[in-house]
Amino acid sequence: MVAPRANWKGFIKFGEVACPVALYTAASSSERIAFNTLNRRTGNRVKREFIDSETGDPVERDAQVKGYEIENGQYIVLEPDEVAAAVPHSDKTLKIDAFIPCSEIDSVYFDKPYYLAPDRMGTDAFVLLRDGMKRAKVAAIARTVLFRRLRTVLIRPHGKGLIATTLNFDYEVRSSAEAFEELPDLKIEGEMLEFAEHIIGTKKGTFDASTFDDRYEAAVAELVKAKIEGRALPKKKAAAVPRQNDLLQALRESAGMGTKSGQKRAVSNANKSAGRQKASKPGAAAKSNAVSSQTRRAG
Repeated sequence: MVAPRANWKGFIKFGEVACPVALYTAASSSERIAFNTLNRRTGNRVKREFIDSETGDPVERDAQVKGYEIENGQYIVLEPDEVAAAVPHSDKTLKIDAFIPCSEIDSVYFDKPYYLAPDRMGTDAFVLLRDGMKRAKVAAIARTVLFRRLRTVLIRPHGKGLIATTLNFDYEVRSSAEAFEELPDLKIEGEMLEFAEHIIGTKKGTFDASTFDDRYEAAVAELVKAKIEGRALPKKKAAAVPRQNDLLQALRESAGMGTKSGQKRAVSNANKSAGRQKASKPGAAAKSNAVSSQTRRAG
């Protein structure tokens, strides 16, 4: 098995303690099916070419330069050395600024996850940091230059190591107020809320990523296989259109009360539950014994 290749190597520092670490990609799309663009007539791959938008002439790589548009069609040219000079200086150190409760950061700020492991020496310091964070139930906020930009990183214990998640900048995260501004202020109570709680209770489970499948990837893989083998291509099934229905009726159906038999079962279960609660009230058994005793004396 080939050892994973580190995306970044440096040091992690907390207080005056430092140890060498390496970042490894935790999530990758490289295994997805990829397509090439072909010339339909020849079957050959086509190459990307940059064309001058005004003259229509091809522009060679050494003639290409970055530019920032200041007005419509007006650009400031940025030379490669000028752009390189703007890149922050990197000391290859993940400097921890603060330890915070694990739940304090909104997950909407999460960008990309990386596994953070000790590199060469310094395992003792790494384990000390990991176990100390576990015991205190905290995460760490650190900063360093990653891939040409100064990034803020959230570091959390993860299995035998740590996981470092780069965070989106504040200006990159859109406010939820705009997305939810047309949502009316409603308060759901009573029967509908009870049905919803019942449905949620019957659907409780655990998270297992292996149970989730990428249906698009599977469908494309089957399509490619059918093409190679000369079989009939799979047909796309028509998607079922969800019907509009009354919310309360939909809740009843989801809770198994959409039919008369379902309603009878619910009523029967409710009666049984009420009977158990009545029998379990303090003094109920004593009252029953007292009545039996009086009956025997009267006889």
